[in-house]
Amino acid sequence: MNAQVDPFYAISISGLAQRLKSEGRSIIHMEFGQPSTGAPKAAIAAAHAVLDAEAMGYWESAPLKARIVRHYAEFYGVTLEPAQITLTCGASPALVLALSSTFKPGDVIAMARPGYVAYRNTVKALHMVPLEIACGAETRFQLTAATLAGLDPAPAGVILASPANPTGTVISARELAAIAEVCRTRGIRIISDEIYHGLSYAEPTRSMLEFSPEAIVVNSYSKYFSMAGWRLGWLVVPRSEASRAVAYMGAMFLTPPALAQHAALVAMDCRDELEGHLSTYRRNRELLLEALPSLGLDRIAPPDGAFYIWADVGELTNDSLGFCRQLLQDTGVATAPGIDFDPVDGHRFIRLSFAVSTPEVEDAISRLKPWFDQKRAQQGLG
Repeated sequence: MNAQVDPFYAISISGLAQRLKSEGRSIIHMEFGQPSTGAPKAAIAAAHAVLDAEAMGYWESAPLKARIVRHYAEFYGVTLEPAQITLTCGASPALVLALSSTFKPGDVIAMARPGYVAYRNTVKALHMVPLEIACGAETRFQLTAATLAGLDPAPAGVILASPANPTGTVISARELAAIAEVCRTRGIRIISDEIYHGLSYAEPTRSMLEFSPEAIVVNSYSKYFSMAGWRLGWLVVPRSEASRAVAYMGAMFLTPPALAQHAALVAMDCRDELEGHLSTYRRNRELLLEALPSLGLDRIAPPDGAFYIWADVGELTNDSLGFCRQLLQDTGVATAPGIDFDPVDGHRFIRLSFAVSTPEVEDAISRLKPWFDQKRAQQGLG
């Protein structure tokens, strides 16, 4: 029996944006969670050198795995072995590997709602059962240890994300430790999506591996390292599960792109350039947080990390997909409908990505203000 997988509605918004652009319209792409910047300059130069010198082929870079191990030691104080790192073709295949190599069909996997659309869809596609748990402002739109402790029966696994998509919220170190203890006691396996690590605007993000050495961690070069199109990620698994992860990776995906691995090794030492991107995101975030209340968007999740604003537009619409389409057609600003991330309550939310240039954010604000003023006037709102 085929699994029923929901569409990713932001793709249809992007398709409309591309069509409008082809017609000569000015479009600001705030619908997808991808940096508008490219890979670090030194990484691109290294890729050019490799293209000139090597034919390349199926390959897993031992130096890159060793560099990732050093990254965990330097940033989190976590000791890993290279064998615990499996290089993947991005974070999405890493999630597929994590789920398929750890759980069996029919297993229940808990996750926060709102949450990234691929969590529930991948779980469904692998014939597991997504348990989406409504998480609101009172828990910063995140699962808590208390919530996991109260589930009866306990799920087989849980997917966590800190910083999260679509909300940008971060789980505190204290709460991560409490979650780790509940999961250890109840036998719940943890998959921690740490793809937005490095993108935080308050305290540094903490890895679940600091609190649960048995956790499975998904990460990639797409966000902080600004290499979304290079399709390279990694999976961290316990030592006892390393050979199984490698076997699954080889069977399903062979190896990740060789060129991307060469570039990524260099990118990991381009911190000055990458921190410059973070400074841009920080400024964009400030501009939006200052402007959004004047648009009537004062009910948003705390965007402490990543590069998203999760905004409640329930006063204006009960159809976030139609709302985003009309907003795009009228203003040229593309945003993501909340139903991608929350199939129950997402009809009254939209997500804006601020991983664009600061001039684009300023332009977007100037376009959005009169549009929202008109919408609020039509609704009789002050």
